[in-house]
Amino acid sequence: MNSDAQPPASAAPPGVNRRTAAALRPWWAAHGATVLRAAIVLMALLAAQRLAYEFWRLTCSAERTGAIDLRILHQFVHRWFAGEPFYATLKNATYPPASLVILWPSHGWLDVTAARWLWAVTVVPVLAWLVYLIVRESGAATRLERWFLALTVLSAYGGAVAIGNGQLILHVLPMLVAATLLLARARACWRNDLLVALMFLVALVKPSLSAPFFWLVLFVPGRLRPAMLIVAGYIGLTLLASAFQPAGLVQLIHGWLARSAENATRLGYGNLHSWLGAVGGERWLGPASALALLALGGWSYRHRHADVWVLLGVTAIVARFWTYHALYDDLLMVLPMVTLYRMARGDGLAPAVMFAILFLTMLMPARLCSWPPPWNWFFSASHAVVWMATLGFLLVRAGPPKTNRAPLR
Repeated sequence: MNSDAQPPASAAPPGVNRRTAAALRPWWAAHGATVLRAAIVLMALLAAQRLAYEFWRLTCSAERTGAIDLRILHQFVHRWFAGEPFYATLKNATYPPASLVILWPSHGWLDVTAARWLWAVTVVPVLAWLVYLIVRESGAATRLERWFLALTVLSAYGGAVAIGNGQLILHVLPMLVAATLLLARARACWRNDLLVALMFLVALVKPSLSAPFFWLVLFVPGRLRPAMLIVAGYIGLTLLASAFQPAGLVQLIHGWLARSAENATRLGYGNLHSWLGAVGGERWLGPASALALLALGGWSYRHRHADVWVLLGVTAIVARFWTYHALYDDLLMVLPMVTLYRMARGDGLAPAVMFAILFLTMLMPARLCSWPPPWNWFFSASHAVVWMATLGFLLVRAGPPKTNRAPLR
């Protein structure tokens, strides 16, 4: 994808028509810069429209959908710390006790209007952080490529909807990426492990997003201390949270699990819970999620030596479908997009095609998801098919596991 240089002649992978790849290389060398410029202009216009509208929806909109999730979370935090019965009275209370403690600094000491503006202020640096990580890690070599990669994040409907809803993924995702990269590349020391634990604990504000990434914390560094720090910290946060509720800890955990199960098939789209709910398989929700998570753990352990971005890409896709998620959590797909882009720069046509397809799904109008059939069916089905195809592609490209890594200690 570098418009300044042709990829090596061996770039075409097995199974891809080498003549097609050979024909496309000189075409891209001649026209790639023009294509990127046109894409950048269109994406910049789309990003400007989406971000302007969603920041207005977050801060100023008086409609029901304005900062809808932030207002719900604000209510959750205030009711929790006021000692009001939580899971027994709130039907949509699907966050575990520790999440309420993590949310208190941004939701617990302000009224809802001030909390909306504070959240808008915090969104700007975390969005810039995510863009920086994506651009740096993509391997983009030219200014056009760097602008293109930055705008894939800024123009994606998932991030835009997350801003307008006041959702958590924009704060969680850069924490997960930065923590994993620090584990994979930095030296083992208490300072780095404590920093990883802190970032991951903040990311656990939404465990439906971050829990699958714990396998990488457990296996990538080849040592257990970061994982042990996270487990100890999360237990501490849970105990602290339980001190503000009249119910006991066991009752709170049971209430959280019960509420999560009740909402599993009602919320979101494109995940195991919605698929099983559609065919009457509600009793298999827990086993299906557990099986997906365990399968990811086994694969992550066997491939813990692999390129960290292959691990991040696979984990992100599994994190998207292992439990219920909505439109805003589709931003997870920027991680496999980076993985594919890194592959495409040195490995030819197949990852470039996969990247282009995944990229186009991220630009779809989010409103299609709420349109009547067949538009909503097309939206959800096309995304699910592309995600599963991307997952299969990355699993194949990860190759057979190697055994040149020291055991966990």
